[in-house]
Amino acid sequence: MLDTLERVDRLIAGSKGFISTFSGDTLKLVVLPEYFLTGFPMGESIDVWRSKACIEMDGPEYRRMGDIARSRGIYLSGNAYELDPHFPDLYFQTSFIIDDEGEVILRYRRLISMFAPTPHDVMSKYLEVYGKESLFPVANTPLGRLACVASEEILYPEVARALATRGAEVLLHSSSEVGSPRPTPKNIAKCARAYENMCYVVSSNTSAILNSPVPQNSTQGHSQVVDYKGQVLTEAYTGESMVAHAVIDIERLREARAKPAMTNLIARQRLSLFRSTYEQDGFYPEDNLIGEDGEIVVPDRAHFMEQQSAVITQLQKAGLI
Repeated sequence: MLDTLERVDRLIAGSKGFISTFSGDTLKLVVLPEYFLTGFPMGESIDVWRSKACIEMDGPEYRRMGDIARSRGIYLSGNAYELDPHFPDLYFQTSFIIDDEGEVILRYRRLISMFAPTPHDVMSKYLEVYGKESLFPVANTPLGRLACVASEEILYPEVARALATRGAEVLLHSSSEVGSPRPTPKNIAKCARAYENMCYVVSSNTSAILNSPVPQNSTQGHSQVVDYKGQVLTEAYTGESMVAHAVIDIERLREARAKPAMTNLIARQRLSLFRSTYEQDGFYPEDNLIGEDGEIVVPDRAHFMEQQSAVITQLQKAGLI
């Protein structure tokens, strides 16, 4: 991982110099893709993946990334599998933001995942430790109010909306996704999330995943910056690239949010209408990794598919699907 970060440092330095020389812009924010440190688990148990691929909250990897951010004068965002001393038997997939002084200023733990533990799975205990505001954190910075969305969570409007209602202006999206010349679900979602929440989306995709069961170039390309009107400002092609860079005009965004208009979707929100919708029973349950005696249950990989199947059965019995 530290060798990878040395390479990341060199690539950021080169990209910053290139952008400054050829466009005249100053690079102040870098978003790294999902899996940039480790790849993803391919059948390993929770215990094995904890020891194999997860980093500590104050570990050497974060310190090295802090050095990179400070020395290059940038805010640095990415996504990693992370250990938490409050939940020693689990791990969380964490999106982070490090400021230009090298400090971690935001941690967002992925809330919707297919095969990994999330804070929602141990919600009551997680809230005891971190409180409600930890679920959807927003960092107020000189660059704007920054927040993170992890991977396929861009497909869930509620995640981006929760961040926008807390003031987020730029969503930093570390992803690993299909690369295709056709519209993909995530690329459609990026534009939709940007438009409906009047925010920028900076999305970074893996260039390839080596030693995977699927062809290595299946997940690459289309890193992009989307503006608050849902328009793609710039987009990379396939492979490693720094082409997806653009100027983010926070002041213009703030003017649009402050102006009464049909397009001001933030100011027109009537959220109280939907309270009963999100209070319905029968959907994916919180605390499903907390046992009857309050202990944390370490799941096997089959648990997550079994839990989803149980939800489907409940929804079918209720006539909802």
